[in-house]
Amino acid sequence: MNGIRITDVSYQINGTAILQAVSFESDAKRIAILGRNGSGKSTLSRLICGLDQPSQGTIRIDNIDVYKDRRAALDMIGMIFQNPDHQIIFPTVIEEMKFGLTQMGFDKLEADRRAMAYLKTFGKADWRDRAISTLSQGQKKLLCLMAILAMEPKVIILDEPLAALDIPTQRQLTEILQSLPQTLVYITHDTAPIQDYDVAIWLDQGKIVETGSPETLLPKFIDEMNRIEVL
Repeated sequence: MNGIRITDVSYQINGTAILQAVSFESDAKRIAILGRNGSGKSTLSRLICGLDQPSQGTIRIDNIDVYKDRRAALDMIGMIFQNPDHQIIFPTVIEEMKFGLTQMGFDKLEADRRAMAYLKTFGKADWRDRAISTLSQGQKKLLCLMAILAMEPKVIILDEPLAALDIPTQRQLTEILQSLPQTLVYITHDTAPIQDYDVAIWLDQGKIVETGSPETLLPKFIDEMNRIEVL
C-alpha cells in the first residue's frame, strides 16, 4: 500500500474551526492519533474514512481520494466507532455482518458465506441469529470488528476501541487487533495501547503539535497532560 497522505486538511462546522491545516504522510502499518477530548481526533477519523468532506485539503489512501471516490474508499477502509450502538443498525448478528458486504456488491448468498466464515474464525458461529440486544458492549465491539474484517479492507480506523470495556475484554480485543495484517489507525487519548506503534500524531485544538515515534512523543504528551489543570 502507498500509505495515507493528509494534505492541508481543515474542517469547519458553522464557522468554527475543528481542524486547521493538518498535514501528515506515512506508509506505516500502525499509526496512532493522540489527543485530549475535543482535540479533533474523531473528526479526523471520519475524514480519513471519507464520511465527511474536508472544508479544505485532501486525504488520499493508496492514492485514492477517500471522499470523492466513495466506492473505492468503501472497499479500502473500515472504521470501528467508539460506541458500537452508533454503528450497529440491524437487529440480528447475521444481518449486521452481511450489510457491508451487500453494500460492496456481493449477492446475498456470497455475503452470507463470507459473514459466516468470519463468525466461525472467531468461534462465534452460534451468534448467527442472535439478537444484538442480548450482546454485551464488548461483544458488540467484536461484532463491529468482525463485520469490518469480512469486508477485507486494507485500513481500519479504530476510534477509542477499548472505551467502556472491562479489563479482560480489553486484553482480548487488544490481542485480536495486534494480530491483524491491516494498517491500523488508532484514535485515542490513552497512551498505553499505542506504546509499540510505528508513529504517533499528537493533535491539540485541531492542529498537529508533533509527529514522531511513541518512544519520543508519548513522554512529552504525558508531561503536558499532567501540567494541564482542567478544574
